[in-house]
Amino acid sequence: RRTQPVRPWSNLDTDTRYSITYMAPRLQIIICATREGRVGPSVARWFDGFVREHGSFEGELVDLRELALPMFDEPRHPKMKQYEHEHTKRWSEMVSAADAHVFVTPEYNYMPPPAFVNAVDYLSQEWNYKAAGFVSYGGVSGGLRATQIARLHVTTIKMMPMPETVMVPMVKELIDSEGAFHSNSLIDLSAKTMLDEMLRWTNALKPLRA
Repeated sequence: RRTQPVRPWSNLDTDTRYSITYMAPRLQIIICATREGRVGPSVARWFDGFVREHGSFEGELVDLRELALPMFDEPRHPKMKQYEHEHTKRWSEMVSAADAHVFVTPEYNYMPPPAFVNAVDYLSQEWNYKAAGFVSYGGVSGGLRATQIARLHVTTIKMMPMPETVMVPMVKELIDSEGAFHSNSLIDLSAKTMLDEMLRWTNALKPLRA
């Protein structure tokens, strides 16, 4: 994993320097839309690049469409972690490896997409004591209503949803003919604000994840 050298102090003797190695927390960026014609991957690729420029997290893109989880089919409650299916075990390992999560989501009927709900409900302990951020997109509302519902959902698995969010209204107007998403200064500012806050919570919650 990427490391960042930090020099917290220096002695009067300039030849003596102390440093520590900072392990950047791993941020999983989850693409929640799975339908044909979705724009989620374009928004998620932009956010992944923004995370890299921000420099405080090690970003990882996860596409729920590629993961292809069936409707929840484990015979035992997720809290028991007694998984029988390989797709569940693989998803458990992926989520467990992350220190925080950002869900990139559209809005369907004022709600996040079914794939989001299904992916969250597959697991329990793997989500506990992690910061959760949201990048929502859509029309005039920018997916904010879906985010409000999603925030309530993740609290039941002991995640800390950020009050700060990234909202992208009229998203198709920001996607070019090549399918690339182009941000603006307001969206960039909201992304920075959310990541700054997520870093604080991710570090604060670390002892509970140990």
